[in-house]
Amino acid sequence: MRQERIDGQETPYWPAGPFKIRLPFLHYRFEWPDYCQGLLMCAVDLAAIPLMVELLGMPFEVALAVVMMNGVLYLAHHMLGDPVIPGWITPAIPLLMAYCAAFPEGPERVHALIAFQLMLGLFSIFIGASGLAHRVVQLIPQAIKSGIIIGAGMAAVISVFKIGGRFDTYPFTISIAVGIAFYVIFSRHFAKLKSENRIFGAIGKLGIFPIVALAIIVAPIFGEASWPQIEWGISKPDFTTLWKEYTVFGLGLPPVSMFLTAIPTVLAAYIVLFGDVLQSKAILTEADEMRPDEKIDYDPDRAHMIFGARNSVMSIIGPDVAMCGPLWAAMHVVIVERFTQGKKTMDSIFGGAGSFRWGTNTGLLLMPIVTLVQPILGVALALTLLIQGYVSVRIGVMEARSQRDLGIAGVVGAVLATRGAAWAFGVGVVLCLLVYGRDFFRGEVDNTFVKDQNS
Repeated sequence: MRQERIDGQETPYWPAGPFKIRLPFLHYRFEWPDYCQGLLMCAVDLAAIPLMVELLGMPFEVALAVVMMNGVLYLAHHMLGDPVIPGWITPAIPLLMAYCAAFPEGPERVHALIAFQLMLGLFSIFIGASGLAHRVVQLIPQAIKSGIIIGAGMAAVISVFKIGGRFDTYPFTISIAVGIAFYVIFSRHFAKLKSENRIFGAIGKLGIFPIVALAIIVAPIFGEASWPQIEWGISKPDFTTLWKEYTVFGLGLPPVSMFLTAIPTVLAAYIVLFGDVLQSKAILTEADEMRPDEKIDYDPDRAHMIFGARNSVMSIIGPDVAMCGPLWAAMHVVIVERFTQGKKTMDSIFGGAGSFRWGTNTGLLLMPIVTLVQPILGVALALTLLIQGYVSVRIGVMEARSQRDLGIAGVVGAVLATRGAAWAFGVGVVLCLLVYGRDFFRGEVDNTFVKDQNS
């Protein structure tokens, strides 16, 4: 029997040190609309397969094994007390691919990926276990925080619209799908329709599930993808080849020199990852204010330990180019939007987040689902990148506390999107020193976001 939450308190859990264990049906209500979204949105998880095929030369079935193991580890977040939809470290993917591409394809390149991901995982665990995550959030100047988040959004959008990018491959499908998605998720007009009409209300509860389903039909109509060739049965990932040819079990540990070489890239990726932590905190803070019936406890230290452990484990059993990040911003926003519609729509944020990730894991197991979405993997990836871009820019701008913060953030964001995270962080430090001097950490506060309140 499910334990009921008392209004104003947290969803019930079993305490386990810094973690709070929650299980479906026992601690939170299973949310079927979010589970159904997950069934199709496993298409985005599967979109990591072309990345691994391109960089590492993995066969499809081997890359599928990596995606499935990563999918199981996604469940650790909500089950251990982290109320988010975890995902990749999306903006850092180009950075990691460029780093690994500097090594010859084969065992040496795989070793470079293993060394990087293990270092990133252990570093994140250290930050979380030592309690430094809270201090990092407080020590980073607000202008740099803002710039990192804005830059992550810019990088996501650029990856779709750059010459030869995904938009050039699916121009009509992406235009239609993204247009409808933005209208359904962010439009005030559609929000009004949802409150007045049951049909629109039901569509709104499904998030971007209908948009992905629509893309499966639209892409072949415009000749941008083939019609799905449905196959029946259970997915057949190739774990044997994965462990023999792409992990430490078959290749051995990377040499010490590779761990040392990976340090700069690890630090640069962590800066981007840190931006996702800031986004998680900002989005959940907004949700907490709109749903006083459930107290939301988001702990950056706990989050660091969970995604740090995920990266560490995956570096050993299945190195992943997409990495293990703290947030899938696009779907997290979709789930939070439903959560803020009230207790009847979604009882607990843990129910929405957990049900969605149970859905993606189910979808990865079913060949009909995998083969249904396989032709539009690029569209699903573009959709989540553009929603993430929208949210990142909005949250990033609101992190700034003054016009000077906004100016610095704009420069930092542009540098991040064009030159990488390390350059962006360096430029941000220099600009904050030049603009704020002794007030480097405090910055300033003005009426940038309140000037029109009384007009």
